[in-house]
Amino acid sequence: MSIDLGRPIILYMHAGSGNHGCEAIADSLIRIIDAIRAYHGADSRMPIVLVTNSAREDRKYRLGDIEKSGLCTIVEENHIDRHLFDHIIYYGYRKVSGDRESFLRYRFKDAFRVYEEMCAETEVPAYEPQETGLRPLAVSIGGDNYCYPEMIDDLILAHNVFKKKGFDTVLWGCSIEPDSLSGNQRLVDDLKSYTHIIARESITYGALVGAGIDKDRLEMRKDPAFELLKDLKQVPEKIQKGGPVGINLSPMVLERAKFPDKVRDSYRKFIRFILDTTDKDILLVPHVIWGHTDDRKPLGELYAEFKDTGRIQMVEDNSAEVLKGYISCCSFFVGARTHSTIAAYSTGVPTLVIGYSVKSRGIATDLFGTTDHYVLPVQEIEDTDSLINSYKWIMENRK
Repeated sequence: MSIDLGRPIILYMHAGSGNHGCEAIADSLIRIIDAIRAYHGADSRMPIVLVTNSAREDRKYRLGDIEKSGLCTIVEENHIDRHLFDHIIYYGYRKVSGDRESFLRYRFKDAFRVYEEMCAETEVPAYEPQETGLRPLAVSIGGDNYCYPEMIDDLILAHNVFKKKGFDTVLWGCSIEPDSLSGNQRLVDDLKSYTHIIARESITYGALVGAGIDKDRLEMRKDPAFELLKDLKQVPEKIQKGGPVGINLSPMVLERAKFPDKVRDSYRKFIRFILDTTDKDILLVPHVIWGHTDDRKPLGELYAEFKDTGRIQMVEDNSAEVLKGYISCCSFFVGARTHSTIAAYSTGVPTLVIGYSVKSRGIATDLFGTTDHYVLPVQEIEDTDSLINSYKWIMENRK
């Protein structure tokens, strides 16, 4: 790791643990930072502030335990849409002044206050360079946020806020569609202004080099969630010994499918194939439970259809570490959420990804040298036997 982490750190662009992929990134990254600090003998009192969209979600799961252990402090963002008076004032100010960053300064206002208080308690300067000459560090941990065009404007504005405060800035564990860098000079300029960028797969790394990002500022390192701990304590012994076939399906991939009904039929035919030709049970694993994109909805439809077989079970919502424990017990896993498949990859489970973006292509390419057989682009699923055929190939070549 070429970044000195022995300084005050703010982690931002964390959406909350209702998305257990976001939880997995934050959980793993905080532990990685702590381990690196310990290895180098850095001051363990240096603040780590995790700025979140939902402190309630984070404290419900494992990040709450991590906070109680003293490894980080969780601070919820200010939500301007929930405060009518503030919204009116800031909207009027932005309209008159043209200061588009004012909404983002409001968003992070409480985080900066808590961060400054923690720095004062530990007697380290909040914004000036440390004794080592290093400035404090702001780390954008959203992973694939730059994949979504609707998020790029806020990402750039947030980055500007932290730069102007005096932070060195890091984009950690990112995936970026190469096409999005073509002709978007504002985005390229924003990326060039990071102190350091850690790409989580080689397609993104190559695209960033091709866009002119200085190689001295670039690094490639696997997604932090590959190092997420797994928790087996809540996994029933029957599942641990039974090696079920694990399944994840998300509303997001169905929205991106050219033929969503055929994707659903592919899953149904795959489940029926497993039940008819093997002695394995089916384990449905939701990995995001937000109201607007809840994996339990499409998975619940599959459960309802096959529950009378007595061989299908839906995992109850739990922390990312517990979900990884369940997934690690599977004999095969097919997943739509990236971090559900990372949980499988990182525990040696033969895995098929239902992908839609550079992140699934890049990670599979780095692991296997190809996406063929390992990734089914959801936009291309027309053959309802495609999951069955990929399963057969992977299991025949699983070693």
